[in-house]
Amino acid sequence: MKIFHFETIKKQNILPQTCVEWVREAFRLKYLSQLPAKISMKIDEKIFFNTMPVYLPDLNRFGVKVVSRYPEREPALQADILLFDTQTGETLALMDGSWITAMRTGAVAALAIKELKSSTAREYAFLGLGNTARATLLCLLSFLHEPIHIRLLAYKGQEQLFIERFAAYESVRFSVYDLVEDLIDGADVVVSCVTVATELFAPDRVFKEGVLVVPVHTRGFQNCDLFFDKVFADDTNHVKDFKYFSQFKAYDEFSQILLGENPGRESDKERILAYNIGIALHDVYFAAKLFELLEAHPDFQIQTSSNLAKYWV
Repeated sequence: MKIFHFETIKKQNILPQTCVEWVREAFRLKYLSQLPAKISMKIDEKIFFNTMPVYLPDLNRFGVKVVSRYPEREPALQADILLFDTQTGETLALMDGSWITAMRTGAVAALAIKELKSSTAREYAFLGLGNTARATLLCLLSFLHEPIHIRLLAYKGQEQLFIERFAAYESVRFSVYDLVEDLIDGADVVVSCVTVATELFAPDRVFKEGVLVVPVHTRGFQNCDLFFDKVFADDTNHVKDFKYFSQFKAYDEFSQILLGENPGRESDKERILAYNIGIALHDVYFAAKLFELLEAHPDFQIQTSSNLAKYWV
C-alpha cells in the first residue's frame, strides 16, 4: 500500500478543467456503481466520523472516504481515502482527501452552473469565500471565457483576499456587497458556500426569473424549494428528508441531465436549484485517477511530513 500525503497530490497540478471532466464522468457512472448511504458516528457533540464506501466497477476500484471532525485539530475537518483493486483485493493507497474534497466540490458546482445557467447569465453572486468558493470559481473560469461580473459578500476581509486570488483573470470584474439581499437581487447565478445559516438569505421577490441557485451547503434557501421551477440533486437520499421535498415542482438527479434523460433547463425564465451536496463517488473517482498519475511518477511518492496546516487553492 502506498501513502500519498497532501503535498504529493497538490504537486500534480491537476488542472481545473480536468477536475470538471472527472466529476462529469463520475456522474455518468453513478447508476453503474454502488454508492451506499454514509455511516455517521458521533463521538460527542463536537467530534464525528463519517464513512462513505463506493464501488466503481468500470474502473475496477473500491474506495472508502472517512471524514472526521476534531475542533482542536488544525484543520478541524479532515478527510482520508482508502483505495482498493477490486480484481485482486489489493489495498492500493491511502490518500489525504483535503485537495480532492475541495476540488471535486468546486468542480461539481461549476459543472452544475455550466449545465443549468441561463444563456444570458453574466451576474454571479458568491456567499462564503473559503476554499470551496475558490475551487468553484477556478473550475468555472476554466470554461467560461466571456466577461462576467462576480458579486462578493463582504466577510472579515475575505472578499479582498478572494479578489487578489483572481486578479490575473482579465475577464472577471468584482463588486463587494454588505447585505445578502442586495447581493442576490438581480444575480443570474447564486453560489452559497456558507457553512452555517440560521435563517433565510433573502425573500422570494429577490430571486429573478431565470436564476440558478447552487447551495453547496444547503441552509438558507428553503423558501426557494417552494416556488422554483426545477430542483436537481446529486443524490436523492440527500434531499428526500427536506421539509418541502414533496412540494418540489419538478425534481430529478443531476446525473440524468448528463445521461440525456432529462433536458435540464428548458427556458431562460426557469428558476432552478442545484443541490449538489457531495457524494463519495467523486472522491473515489478522483482517487482512482490520481493513483494512475502518481503510480507513473514514483518520485512523488515519498514525503517527509504528513502535517497539513490551513491551505488555499
